[in-house]
Amino acid sequence: MFEKVEKVLEAKVRPVLAKHYGNIELIKVEDGIVKVKLLGQCSGCPSAKYTIEEIVETSLKEEIPEVKKVVLIHETSEELIDMARKILKKN
Repeated sequence: MFEKVEKVLEAKVRPVLAKHYGNIELIKVEDGIVKVKLLGQCSGCPSAKYTIEEIVETSLKEEIPEVKKVVLIHETSEELIDMARKILKKN
């Protein structure tokens, strides 16, 4: 099912996200649960929840009925963590 999900993301989701200078990475597909990470300008966007529900999940469920849910994985970059450490050390 991983390949099916990747094909739908490539055809339907990535073109939409690219208009906003973003992208999506497929992390894992297990028991109908799809885990993804938003990249580029979409990463950390206040509308990320809407993007996942209305664009990603809807597109996947239309094409692959076995998809139950899409979960957004939030990961903090090492660069951001280092910046936070520097700020906290100064205080």
